[in-house]
Amino acid sequence: MGEFLPSLELPVEAGKNHAMDKITDKIAALPAETNYCSLEFFPPKTAMGFSNLRDRLDRMARALRPLFVNVTWGAGGSTATKSLELAEICQRELSLTTCLHLTCTNMSRKLIDKTLEDAKALGIRNILALRGDPPRRAEYRDSNEPKTDDDEEEEFHWAVDLVRYIRKTHGDYFCIGVAAYPEGHADESHPLGQSLEHDLPYLVEKVQAGADFLMTQLFFDIAAYDHFEKTLREHPSGAFKDIVIIPGLMPIQSYQMIKRTTKLSHAKIPDALMDRLEAVRGDDERVKEVGVDIVSELVEQIKEIKGRTAEGPKGFHFYTLNLEKAVSFIVERTGLIPPETPEEDELQSAVRHNPLPDIRLLRINGSVPDDGRRKGSIGSDPRDRVIIQGRSTSYPDWEATAQEASIPAEPINSRANTLAISEGEGVLGREATWDDFPNGRWGDARSPAYGQIDGYGVSLHVTVAQALRIWGTPRTTEDINNVFIRHLKGELTTIPWSEEGFSPETDKIRDQLIKLNSKGWWSLASQPAVNGLRSSDPTFGWGPANGFVFQKAFVEFFIPSADWKVLEQKLRHPDLKDDVCFYAINAAGDFVSSDTAGSLEAEGEKEASTNAVTWGVFPGKEIVTPTIIEEVSFRAWSEEAFGIWGEWAKIYGKGSESEKLLEKIRGDSWLVNIIHHDFIDSDAIWKVLLN
Repeated sequence: MGEFLPSLELPVEAGKNHAMDKITDKIAALPAETNYCSLEFFPPKTAMGFSNLRDRLDRMARALRPLFVNVTWGAGGSTATKSLELAEICQRELSLTTCLHLTCTNMSRKLIDKTLEDAKALGIRNILALRGDPPRRAEYRDSNEPKTDDDEEEEFHWAVDLVRYIRKTHGDYFCIGVAAYPEGHADESHPLGQSLEHDLPYLVEKVQAGADFLMTQLFFDIAAYDHFEKTLREHPSGAFKDIVIIPGLMPIQSYQMIKRTTKLSHAKIPDALMDRLEAVRGDDERVKEVGVDIVSELVEQIKEIKGRTAEGPKGFHFYTLNLEKAVSFIVERTGLIPPETPEEDELQSAVRHNPLPDIRLLRINGSVPDDGRRKGSIGSDPRDRVIIQGRSTSYPDWEATAQEASIPAEPINSRANTLAISEGEGVLGREATWDDFPNGRWGDARSPAYGQIDGYGVSLHVTVAQALRIWGTPRTTEDINNVFIRHLKGELTTIPWSEEGFSPETDKIRDQLIKLNSKGWWSLASQPAVNGLRSSDPTFGWGPANGFVFQKAFVEFFIPSADWKVLEQKLRHPDLKDDVCFYAINAAGDFVSSDTAGSLEAEGEKEASTNAVTWGVFPGKEIVTPTIIEEVSFRAWSEEAFGIWGEWAKIYGKGSESEKLLEKIRGDSWLVNIIHHDFIDSDAIWKVLLN
């Protein structure tokens, strides 16, 4: 990881009580009957998403008053740097007590030392110590970092190793949390023997090594959590008798997202809850509403369980996925927003009972002015901002739209106002929650939620043993062809770029995809063209009832560089160039697109295109465009897509035949996404690619 931000050199604010920045100290200071919440965020993949997340954090901090926030960690490289940048925003700019996640496997001791020192410099006193991906230390060593005896002594295989190391090197400076799994932890995609009882000895070890609090993995099975809390509190070791246990809950943002998340986390959704989601799966708004109901019910059930098993404040941790609307509803509905502090209450009371004199009653040079004093607006909080027209704000901290400036503020811009915005009420609420229905990497790159939902960077999502069993040891490009083709035929459950099965619509183009992959053009994503099917269609339907849905066909695939040269010329031919849009990039970062000039065209570039490839028309609503393909999001994804070739290669060891093959393919391939604008002709894109 490169040098961190220059601001780390700044002195810590004088007079601030940093002892109270420890999570356990803050909890201990609360009245016994208090309920509180904490929120988790991950570093967005794009600069625009990062900027928008800062505004969202500010709004959620004022509206929801979390006791602390968590920032997830990416092991090494730019992801780790972004984690520290986000932690700095939370801790320093927004004055939020911040807990930094830190994974220890596949990280050198040197990087762990630097991260802990950076955290100290930022004033961060809370670390969530995690294991991370299964250890492959030799492959992850920095090639410029010499191997030392200390490295051998400080191998980090498990989270307990990190807990011990932090305690040994930093004493009690940090408050350390560790993960707990109400249903048991497992690395396998289809775990056998996953159980809490299997985990308990390791959890005891982590607590005895110096962990201060437990934070659970997400769960939906309240019976499993009841068993978990009761088992820990009554454990004969006594390790968990008084320790803080914070349940982790994930608001349900969409049907597909929660299915994917629970698969990765091995969290079971009870049949009764799944039936409620299945009943509304085609309508994202209804899924989110039912999801708010489900998680709110879980919160109330957990309160009852904790009332039986432990005394003291009751906390709830929310995995926000960088979204605000659902979690805001849940936190308000379940009474987790703390009351006004005495200082705030006194200030509000002073404004109510001692308002500023009405300027219309003041005499200036013996006369009363005709105009009254203009009230503040929501757009003037926290400072007066320049009102701009005809464009969106480029600098939200210093500019406001005319709509924002036109909404009168209360005497002080209250938490009620801010909460209403976070819940999507009114014009400002709709603007704040514009990305409330994310679609992973196919969403809008400006959204803080854009990209993979876990925020942990490049990963195969399987163990080395699983990878070898599923994908074997490829030695030729034909072996790679077979991996992709067998996946398309349903013979393999996963490929390195996708741990999910295919949607039913893939059946419509499966034969064409098999032909494409047989050429050595390996597909990662695709969809067929759709022209105005009803939103209730069993294969292609989505969204509210009585609507119509449309799709442009697209295919994204890796292609050898020699083949790409030929295909690019074909795509730029005058007879075709207006019918398609394409983006292409290689591992070195060389980028071309239909927006850039090619060898057949004059110099110059068009304005960067944005392609809505899925859209729906519904009664009483604006056109909804959940799937978007454009340059910024394509570039952001490409870094991960090429990185997965490297992750796959690492499981075979340096110098092996398979490792050499995969690295060669990575260096020679282009990642290409082609969109055909003719959504009426379902074969149009295949005429281009297969003829």
